[in-house]
Amino acid sequence: MTENNSEPLLEVKNLKTYFHTDDGIVKAVDGVDFCVYPGEVLGLVGESGCGKSVTSFSVMRLVDSPGRIEEGEIFFEGKDLLKISEKEMVKLRGEHITMIFQQPQTSLNPVFTIGDQIVEVFQIHSDISKEEAKEKAIQLLEKVGIADPHKKINAYPHEMSGGQAQRVMIAMGLALNTQLLIADEPTTALDVTIQAQILDLLRDLQESTGTSIILITHDLGVIAEMADRIAIMYAGRVVEEAPVLEFFKNPIHPYSQGLIASVPILGVVKDSLETIPGNVPNLIDLPAGCRFAPRCILREKYNLEVCTHVEPDLISWEDRHTVRCWLYEDSDEHKAPLKKSTTK
Repeated sequence: MTENNSEPLLEVKNLKTYFHTDDGIVKAVDGVDFCVYPGEVLGLVGESGCGKSVTSFSVMRLVDSPGRIEEGEIFFEGKDLLKISEKEMVKLRGEHITMIFQQPQTSLNPVFTIGDQIVEVFQIHSDISKEEAKEKAIQLLEKVGIADPHKKINAYPHEMSGGQAQRVMIAMGLALNTQLLIADEPTTALDVTIQAQILDLLRDLQESTGTSIILITHDLGVIAEMADRIAIMYAGRVVEEAPVLEFFKNPIHPYSQGLIASVPILGVVKDSLETIPGNVPNLIDLPAGCRFAPRCILREKYNLEVCTHVEPDLISWEDRHTVRCWLYEDSDEHKAPLKKSTTK
């Protein structure tokens, strides 16, 4: 596990990315803050539609119309990515930050061979010859576990399985020794066996290269296996962040507790799985106060009226463990029932 003793490699501050539609403004990412440190894996977790992928696209500056980044700061090695030119950003994307997507086969150009697409990465971002680039491409395919790489380099994307295509995307991401790899649901479309192989590959490569990873997923099992820290997102906000072992030992946000309670446990027989009541709010018409309040059982248990009209801040609970919840923070109109004396 990585200790956070160094400066962040990536620091996101008050990021807001909205989509302007005919029906209204979709606040997909609405004031997100988090850091990624050198050599660590940060798990970004939440239900579909919570803003995980839009956050990653914002970091890469790949948000398409009608979406746009409204405000915030995205610092990479101290440089605000929202203030640099598109030319600088293009260079940064290939050489320092890389993203692999949920559907790898749709991310590869169907009219070019796998080898051509990896070689292009080298040709755009380095001065090596095409012959050298091809040899490096073969080495990369071998490194990510592609059998018979000398042959596969001439294959087209439609000739690759889903697992092979994802390995190619990982190879492209690591072609230039990238510092930050953003993996957006990298195992979603793969069967269980291939999922495990891809996760093993990512872990081995991360350990051998020291690349930082943002791992975006809804699967807490993947996070438990892969991540150093976890950030839980709900309705465009981060609601809890903690070292991964601390999180699974002591999740404190009611939404986090609900997520963990809903996961089946091997060997434990239950009549039914626990569920979180209600539905995810409409991002065009968000509720006043805490966005989870309409679904929160603990709000009702402790009769917390403040939750329905004032949104809590993200506060420190313990070292490197933060939470956004009125259960742990006083306000002018209530005393937090679960507040600790050490809470800042």
